[in-house]
Amino acid sequence: MEDQRPKADGGPLVSPSPPLPLSPSPPVPVSPSLRDPRRLVPHLRWWIGALLFASTVINYIDRQTINVLAPFLKAEYHWTNSDFALIVISFRLSYAVVQFLGGRLIDVLGTRRGLSLTVAWYSVMAMLTSLSRGLWSFCGFRFLLGAGEAANWPGATKAVSEWFPPKERGIAVALFDSGSAIGGAVAPALVVWLYHVFGTWRPAFLITGTLGFLWLLAWLITYHKPEDHPRITDAERAMILGTRSGAGEAARARTPVLTLLGYRQTWGCVLAKAILDPYWYLVADWFALFLVSRGFKLEDTLIGFWIPFVCADLGNFVGGGLSSYFIHRGWTVGAARRSIFLICGPLMLLMIPAVYTTQLWLLIAEFGLATLGYAACATAFLTLPSDLFESGSVATISGLAGMVTGFVTIAATYTIGAVTDRYSFAPILMGASAAPVLAAIAVFTLVRNTKNSGNGVLLRI
Repeated sequence: MEDQRPKADGGPLVSPSPPLPLSPSPPVPVSPSLRDPRRLVPHLRWWIGALLFASTVINYIDRQTINVLAPFLKAEYHWTNSDFALIVISFRLSYAVVQFLGGRLIDVLGTRRGLSLTVAWYSVMAMLTSLSRGLWSFCGFRFLLGAGEAANWPGATKAVSEWFPPKERGIAVALFDSGSAIGGAVAPALVVWLYHVFGTWRPAFLITGTLGFLWLLAWLITYHKPEDHPRITDAERAMILGTRSGAGEAARARTPVLTLLGYRQTWGCVLAKAILDPYWYLVADWFALFLVSRGFKLEDTLIGFWIPFVCADLGNFVGGGLSSYFIHRGWTVGAARRSIFLICGPLMLLMIPAVYTTQLWLLIAEFGLATLGYAACATAFLTLPSDLFESGSVATISGLAGMVTGFVTIAATYTIGAVTDRYSFAPILMGASAAPVLAAIAVFTLVRNTKNSGNGVLLRI
């Protein structure tokens, strides 16, 4: 019987139709017009680059604090160069292992969470170093510091791959990697000043360690991927995603490590870094002791001490700028990166005349030009993982290269300590001059397109 109850307007009630089956509806994206244009940040990717630069500066200040204090600590604790080498090796050991594990972790956790975790860790460890009581406690705290600092370069390289198109990656890598030179240049003046102000070395570790927490606050506020960043302009997002390989494809399963190890390009990235990075650590870890061994007083060399680090900063931009210029001129990415090893690599041979130089200004100039050449090449080999591999594997490749480099650097550090205790720095400087030649051979042989290039994991360069 038809229901004759009146409707609210007095008419007959019509029987309702059966309900339609429910189906999930796709999320409706927020219209760009609904976003407040006043909250958008033009060229946001360069603000991200500036944060990566700041992270590297702080990373290196924390790392260099003990190297700057080495002459004072050696005198206080009666260490030999071999004793100091044990402290450096403790850092390098954890740094080597965690470079690979940390790189893989950042690929899993994502850049934002991964770098947040590592910066918080190494900032705490830097501060705790102020509690050291002797050689073995220094070794322990440096081991823990290295475990945290190791992920900075894999994480920063991954961030560059997420935020920058290939033609800008050279400059972006130069920007963040130049933080190592700036940190190395700032640390001597800052740390020596803190040492003299407080009359002891302990506050230097405590104060420099707090810098990471200031950075962490800015990072958590600022960093998101371009796909979902609330402050990025639509034009910049479209530009970044439009030049990113695989941006429009479905999420790809993570590439197994064994598969990555089968590519010759992986070993090009690994060998270039493993051969050249010990050259840099010779300067970064031992320069203060080298100057003292040549008869110079550390306080009297502060003006010149920072010059090799500033030249390295300049070299980052020379390498990144030149390779980006060549790409703009139509060169392939691979040819542009490889050319830097031929143009700037020969400057590293200036370690040879430095063996015979006795004038401070000339010695500083030779080290400055040598580190400029190294840093230009470093920008090229640090960029290679983001050039050669899809984003989900970039931090893994960078970390693998860092791990192998770490073990090579441990052997080099032990050798430096033993040789300089028994002889001098001369054999070390002569041996280091072979590095640019070997690195160039590795890059020109291995970093090339192959039949696997363009398979979705390995990119064409």
